Amino acid sequence: MSATITVTDATFEGEVIQSDLPVVVDIWASWCGPCKQIAPIIDDLAAEYAGRVKIVKLDADANPETVTAAGVTSIPTLGFYRGGERVDLLIGAHPRPVIAGKIEELLA
Repeated sequence: MSATITVTDATFEGEVIQSDLPVVVDIWASWCGPCKQIAPIIDDLAAEYAGRVKIVKLDADANPETVTAAGVTSIPTLGFYRGGERVDLLIGAHPRPVIAGKIEELLA
Protein backbone atom coordinates (compact mmCIF):
# COMPACT_ATOMS: atom_id res chain seq x y z
CA MET A 1 0.00 0.00 0.00
CA SER A 2 1.33 3.40 -0.98
CA ALA A 3 2.12 6.02 1.62
CA THR A 4 2.13 8.81 -0.97
CA ILE A 5 -0.20 11.78 -0.58
CA THR A 6 -1.85 13.52 -3.52
CA VAL A 7 -1.40 17.28 -3.47
CA THR A 8 -2.98 20.00 -5.58
CA ASP A 9 -2.46 23.70 -6.21
CA ALA A 10 -4.77 24.30 -3.22
CA THR A 11 -2.99 21.93 -0.80
CA PHE A 12 0.66 22.33 -1.86
CA GLU A 13 1.43 25.11 0.62
CA GLY A 14 0.11 23.18 3.62
CA GLU A 15 1.38 19.73 2.67
CA VAL A 16 4.83 20.72 1.34
CA ILE A 17 5.92 24.22 2.33
CA GLN A 18 4.55 24.04 5.88
CA SER A 19 5.49 20.39 6.49
CA ASP A 20 7.47 19.53 9.60
CA LEU A 21 8.99 16.57 7.70
CA PRO A 22 11.23 16.77 4.65
CA VAL A 23 9.11 16.32 1.49
CA VAL A 24 9.69 14.73 -1.91
CA VAL A 25 7.30 16.05 -4.57
CA ASP A 26 6.74 13.77 -7.56
CA ILE A 27 5.43 15.92 -10.41
CA TRP A 28 3.93 13.58 -12.99
CA ALA A 29 1.20 13.17 -15.63
CA SER A 30 -0.96 10.21 -16.63
CA TRP A 31 0.32 10.27 -20.24
CA CYS A 32 4.01 10.32 -19.22
CA GLY A 33 5.79 6.98 -19.81
CA PRO A 34 8.81 7.73 -17.59
CA CYS A 35 6.41 8.86 -14.83
CA LYS A 36 4.71 5.45 -14.97
CA GLN A 37 8.12 3.79 -14.94
CA ILE A 38 9.17 5.37 -11.63
CA ALA A 39 5.72 5.26 -9.95
CA PRO A 40 6.32 1.86 -8.26
CA ILE A 41 9.71 3.07 -7.02
CA ILE A 42 8.12 6.20 -5.55
CA ASP A 43 5.42 4.11 -3.86
CA ASP A 44 8.02 1.71 -2.38
CA LEU A 45 10.16 4.58 -1.10
CA ALA A 46 7.11 6.29 0.41
CA ALA A 47 6.40 3.15 2.44
CA GLU A 48 10.07 2.68 3.36
CA TYR A 49 10.55 6.26 4.57
CA ALA A 50 7.09 6.71 6.13
CA GLY A 51 7.30 8.85 9.25
CA ARG A 52 10.68 10.30 8.25
CA VAL A 53 9.93 11.80 4.82
CA LYS A 54 6.63 12.76 3.26
CA ILE A 55 6.32 11.77 -0.40
CA VAL A 56 3.60 13.54 -2.35
CA LYS A 57 2.37 13.33 -5.93
CA LEU A 58 1.29 16.34 -7.98
CA ASP A 59 -0.50 15.84 -11.31
CA ALA A 60 1.15 18.38 -13.62
CA ASP A 61 -1.86 18.68 -15.94
CA ALA A 62 -4.37 19.32 -13.14
CA ASN A 63 -2.17 21.75 -11.15
CA PRO A 64 -0.57 24.27 -13.52
CA GLU A 65 -0.11 27.00 -10.89
CA THR A 66 2.27 24.92 -8.77
CA VAL A 67 4.07 23.51 -11.80
CA THR A 68 4.68 27.01 -13.17
CA ALA A 69 5.70 28.42 -9.78
CA ALA A 70 8.22 25.59 -9.35
CA GLY A 71 9.69 26.25 -12.81
CA VAL A 72 9.02 22.69 -13.97
CA THR A 73 9.53 22.25 -17.72
CA SER A 74 9.93 18.48 -17.93
CA ILE A 75 8.38 15.51 -16.17
CA PRO A 76 8.85 13.48 -14.18
CA THR A 77 10.42 15.98 -11.82
CA LEU A 78 11.20 15.16 -8.22
CA GLY A 79 11.55 18.16 -5.94
CA PHE A 80 13.19 17.74 -2.53
CA TYR A 81 12.01 20.17 0.16
CA ARG A 82 13.29 20.83 3.67
CA GLY A 83 11.98 23.61 5.90
CA GLY A 84 9.71 24.91 3.16
CA GLU A 85 12.54 25.39 0.65
CA ARG A 86 13.39 23.27 -2.37
CA VAL A 87 16.93 22.02 -1.76
CA ASP A 88 17.37 19.58 -4.66
CA LEU A 89 15.79 18.48 -7.92
CA LEU A 90 15.84 15.36 -10.11
CA ILE A 91 14.50 15.65 -13.65
CA GLY A 92 13.59 12.54 -15.61
CA ALA A 93 13.32 8.88 -14.66
CA HIS A 94 16.11 7.64 -12.40
CA PRO A 95 16.79 4.22 -10.87
CA ARG A 96 15.79 3.49 -7.28
CA PRO A 97 19.34 3.88 -5.84
CA VAL A 98 19.62 7.43 -7.22
CA ILE A 99 16.25 8.50 -5.81
CA ALA A 100 16.91 6.79 -2.47
CA GLY A 101 20.31 8.50 -2.31
CA LYS A 102 18.68 11.89 -2.76
CA ILE A 103 16.23 11.07 0.04
CA GLU A 104 19.13 10.09 2.31
CA GLU A 105 20.81 13.44 1.50
CA LEU A 106 17.54 15.18 2.36
CA LEU A 107 17.58 13.49 5.77
CA ALA A 108 21.24 14.24 6.47
